[in-house]
Amino acid sequence: MSGTEGRADGHLTPGRRRVRRFLRDNGLGLAFLALFLVALVGQAVAGHAQFNNQLTGDGMAPVGLGAYVTSSDFAVDVTENWQSEYLQFFLYIFGTVWLVQRGSPESKELDKAGTESDEDQKVGEHARKDSPRWARHRDWRGTVFSRSLGLVMGTVFLLSWLAQSITGVAAYNEEQLRRLEGPTTWAHYVSSADFWSRTLQNWQSELLAVASMAVLAIYLRQRGSPESKPVGAPHSATGVEG
Repeated sequence: MSGTEGRADGHLTPGRRRVRRFLRDNGLGLAFLALFLVALVGQAVAGHAQFNNQLTGDGMAPVGLGAYVTSSDFAVDVTENWQSEYLQFFLYIFGTVWLVQRGSPESKELDKAGTESDEDQKVGEHARKDSPRWARHRDWRGTVFSRSLGLVMGTVFLLSWLAQSITGVAAYNEEQLRRLEGPTTWAHYVSSADFWSRTLQNWQSELLAVASMAVLAIYLRQRGSPESKPVGAPHSATGVEG
């Protein structure tokens, strides 16, 4: 702890110092979690108003906020966004193992494409004393742990995509019933234009955002951000973060 920080915390109780240190050390995750909750609440409020506008336009009675947030209409809007975000990270995590981009801090160095050596990755006998326990093993535990981030992201993507399809067919059938038309099956829905329109409009935006970040970071800078190269780094510097 620096002298300045120590003086600033001197008047605090040990409990408050621990809380303050926890907030500082976990600020990135906590801030984005808070923003996520704010956005989710905002989506619920705005979506509820839009949904009731549709109901009244169809000559039906509006529903309460609680009924809306537990409905398939709200669930499908949430899950279709989740699955596209996790697809983005899943593809990015696995793609950057083998693919490089000259000059981008989002890329590995050009000569390090691939899974790299055990020594570089500090696995097996090359593990350090403070390495995760499973990194020391060469059996299935080491194999799973060495790919655990991508596997979890891919699993969450598939589960949220499945949830999108289930809630989507429920929302679609509710709309069909409001129009006095017959419902459809899950298998028919996942091959329908409605499902793929919802899916692909999210995928294309996420993939464009990743490509833009990888390329723009070659030539542009954000001082102090680990997602950017140092301001004075040459455009050709690859895998360098500031």
